[in-house]
Amino acid sequence: ESMKPQLAAPQLATNNPTLTTVALEKPFCMFDSSLSPNKSYAIYLYVMRSSATTISSVVTDSNSKPLDSTFQQTHGGQLGPYKAASFDVPNCASPPKLADAGDTNKVSDVLKQYLFRVGDDGSCLYDPNFLDVCNPPLAPDTTYRFKYVLVDNIEGILKDQTLWSDPVKTRKAKLPMKIDTWPSQRSGSMIVITSVLSVSVFLLLAGLLASVLSALTQSEDPSAESKAMSETTQQSELRPQLSSD
Repeated sequence: ESMKPQLAAPQLATNNPTLTTVALEKPFCMFDSSLSPNKSYAIYLYVMRSSATTISSVVTDSNSKPLDSTFQQTHGGQLGPYKAASFDVPNCASPPKLADAGDTNKVSDVLKQYLFRVGDDGSCLYDPNFLDVCNPPLAPDTTYRFKYVLVDNIEGILKDQTLWSDPVKTRKAKLPMKIDTWPSQRSGSMIVITSVLSVSVFLLLAGLLASVLSALTQSEDPSAESKAMSETTQQSELRPQLSSD
């Protein structure tokens, strides 16, 4: 069959993938044809890095028993698939309603029913008392693939499985020195234009200042000339009086 895990709908997982998590749709109605009445089943989710496909992508042993490979044993999926989750088979008869995600009282329940977030447990690797399936954070800027497996809980063997998902890449962290800051995010031509405009503004201001100073100087000159002329006139008027004496 061509069924494979899919990314969760953007209405329920708006930031997906993140740096360290990937939200997947749970396998609603995928395994219905493989379910027998009065039997108990579980869904296992396996994760591996895309680079591991050339080494091994098998999730069962020679007896069709699903592998219990851990995150640590596979070096985070580099050496092959690891089991990241085990949960009940989703109820195909009553899937969650996406419209209920808008109701604050129902959104948490809808999310739990509808999706599984790979990489959502930040403490299980370092907790010596943790005995459940560990689902540690994924690596940033790394491509992963995912597979759902249907397991018979009584016989402990694989009954059905999906294909490996399409490659999904986690987001890349921006280093502080790589965050765009002006003027590094500007092109060379923009920097040149900005520099020319800055020089032009400086020259314009300098010219304006020179004009103001020139105008002030000219306004002072006439008063100086009139004062000099007044003194000359007074001297010429005094000279006849002195000669007449």
